[in-house]
Amino acid sequence: MTTEAFIYEAIRTPRGRGKKTGSLHSVKPISLVTGLIDELRARFPDLDEDRISDLILGVVTPVGDQGMDIARVAVNDAGLPDTVGGVQLNRFCASGLEAVNTAAQKVRSGWDELVIAGGVESMSRVPMGSDGGPWALDPATNYDNYFVPQGVGADLIATIEGFSREDVDAYAVRSQDLAAKAWTGGYFAKSVVPVKDINGLTVLDQDEHMRPGTTLENLAGLNPSFAGVGEMGGFDAVSLQKYHWVEKINHVHHGGNSSGIVDGA
Repeated sequence: MTTEAFIYEAIRTPRGRGKKTGSLHSVKPISLVTGLIDELRARFPDLDEDRISDLILGVVTPVGDQGMDIARVAVNDAGLPDTVGGVQLNRFCASGLEAVNTAAQKVRSGWDELVIAGGVESMSRVPMGSDGGPWALDPATNYDNYFVPQGVGADLIATIEGFSREDVDAYAVRSQDLAAKAWTGGYFAKSVVPVKDINGLTVLDQDEHMRPGTTLENLAGLNPSFAGVGEMGGFDAVSLQKYHWVEKINHVHHGGNSSGIVDGA
């Protein structure tokens, strides 16, 4: 008989801008994780921590401050029992979701009873792509697999699916509008946990990468971010070798309609 898996609590840190001037740049990734574990303790004071089997964290760039199985180190740093395991996994942008899926699978199979799962990424401290890898850095591998940067790939998908610049800009404006309404409406009041320093002072208590008031007119003035690397860098040509029925890639993405570069857990 299949066991059901339930999510008892869902919390996160605010998202800081993923640059050196961002509010969370001075906060270590492991501190973002342990801060959330401490919050779980505060919310569930009667929890028997010996029942926790594992901590599963999705990490896209598991090197530097985020390397050496940060999940297992976070278990120690947070003072969880020695019997609690810790594993980090990487499925690129779906890493945190995959961590939750894996936790659910372990519970449903009867392998584990209680698991903490999530993700952490400090893009200001550990930049995207800093872990290298053969897909991007080995000429033979990237040639055989038609490697292109993520942004060019997004433009290719938009071209194939027929999404225009106006379509993606309108989607971005609506997303910004909904995010602003969610914050002002208190929708994140319970789930977002402020990040504090060692003195208990608040470092960040609200997502700082949002752009309230974004308009179609604002976005229309931005140049496509990946046209240069696609056209002059040769990655458009690489894409069209594989997707030979596409005549030309329409570069529609820019900083105003792309996913944020952020720090958080």
